[in-house]
Amino acid sequence: MMGVKPWLWLSPALAHKLSPTVLKSLSLFSPDKPPEWQPLEWRGLHFPNRLGVAGGVDKDARNIKSWWALGAGFLEIGTITPQPQPGNTPPVLGRDVSQEALWNRLGFPSQGVGRIKKRLVEMKRPFLTPVFANIGKNAATPLESAAEDYVELLNQLRGTVDGFVVNISSPNTKGLRDLLKPERLQEFLRPILQKKSEPILLKLSPDMEDEELERVLTISHDLGIDGWILTNTSQGIRDNLRFPKEGGVSGRPLAGRSKALLQRTLRLLGPRRQGRLIVSVGGVMSAEDVQERLALGADLVQVYSALIFEGPYFFRKVANQCLPAKPMA
Repeated sequence: MMGVKPWLWLSPALAHKLSPTVLKSLSLFSPDKPPEWQPLEWRGLHFPNRLGVAGGVDKDARNIKSWWALGAGFLEIGTITPQPQPGNTPPVLGRDVSQEALWNRLGFPSQGVGRIKKRLVEMKRPFLTPVFANIGKNAATPLESAAEDYVELLNQLRGTVDGFVVNISSPNTKGLRDLLKPERLQEFLRPILQKKSEPILLKLSPDMEDEELERVLTISHDLGIDGWILTNTSQGIRDNLRFPKEGGVSGRPLAGRSKALLQRTLRLLGPRRQGRLIVSVGGVMSAEDVQERLALGADLVQVYSALIFEGPYFFRKVANQCLPAKPMA
């Protein structure tokens, strides 16, 4: 039983529009710092806990402080594009409450790197948790020039975030996933990684077959990628869901594919995984799901859909279950 969740009475579009304001209000009644449980040190970064906000939740970096107050152990802001763009035309959001499934075809709506950089520069340092910028190309940029958009974003945001996530796995920008194909990936990724100052992660699609996944992992590893995020939304999951064919599905129906890709990735990497960050996301809906992904071998876990179906206090609920029990007096 999900309980009373009035935000689910609103349309997905209206709830999405109101969420930044609501989050700011809720965070006023929360502690200032995220709770510490199973902390992680990686590449000089301190993660107070292993659970973070997935890309796509805070697209324009408007709620960083709120997410910290609500308990997130790290953040992935964006997707950020070089120039402002509205994204795709509505309808772009949908949900199935009975199956805890989300659908979107937002298409990288972004205020553009200029406005987002200004917000980041104005924030007090040091950050309470690591902040990663999810970066993507503008819709009008041809695939042949896509790497130039990503390099521009690295240059613009250098020193304002703790790392980057290269997003070429979204199904909602025409042709974008073609860059993830092994025959194009090396040419695309090499100039981006040559400009690296902060760590760079690659976000993968849950819809890849084993052979394609192995080649993508090998190419990105050999070029010097610092880790992988597993996974983006799926174009393939539609069983018992009344969602359009285009766009991506996330939430509980994605859990099986996400876990399978995590296990396949770890198996294919083997010893090459050492020192590289593995982040699992997709269908994580409870504290038990978080612990399961960590037990399977993920370093960190992210959530998106759980924040819709369980509410913004999800991070604190998980912390309460993951914190070690206090000894009795």
